[in-house]
Formats: sequence, structure tokens, C-alpha cells
Amino acid sequence: MADESELRNQMIDAFEGADYPISSPMDLVPALPNGPGTKFESGDFSMTAMELNTKTSGGDFPYENPEAFVDDIIEDLKEQGEL
Repeated sequence: MADESELRNQMIDAFEGADYPISSPMDLVPALPNGPGTKFESGDFSMTAMELNTKTSGGDFPYENPEAFVDDIIEDLKEQGEL
């Protein structure tokens, strides 16, 4: 089982380097340590940033900070049964 707080922390760490506010997922790519291949893992959950973009709604842009973006992604993953 995935640890939601661990995933949240991984995502915030990965996305916090973006130039906020962001207006699309593409604004996040330069901040990611391994680009779209950046992987988020906890327990039996493993997904790259690219997979997050394709398996979730992608968020409700614009976002003013990484925490708000990650909160929406986590909620979306829960709604889709991924978490």
C-alpha cells in the first residue's frame, strides 16, 4: 500500500523548482530531476511524471505553488483508484 504523505513529499520536492505560477504541465518539466521520466514510488505505487499526466486530469491550472498542484494530483489519483 502506498504512503500518501511520502508520495506527496516526493512530488512537492520534484515540482517545487518550477517557476510559479504555472499554467500547464509543460511548465513543470524543466524542474523535474529526470524530466518526464521522474518516478514517484511508495509501497506498490510507482508512476512517472509522464504517467501522472496521462492517468490524471492533469490538474486545474493555473497553480500558484507546488502544494496546491500536488493536492489536486493526489485527490485525482484517489478518485481513480490509484491510491
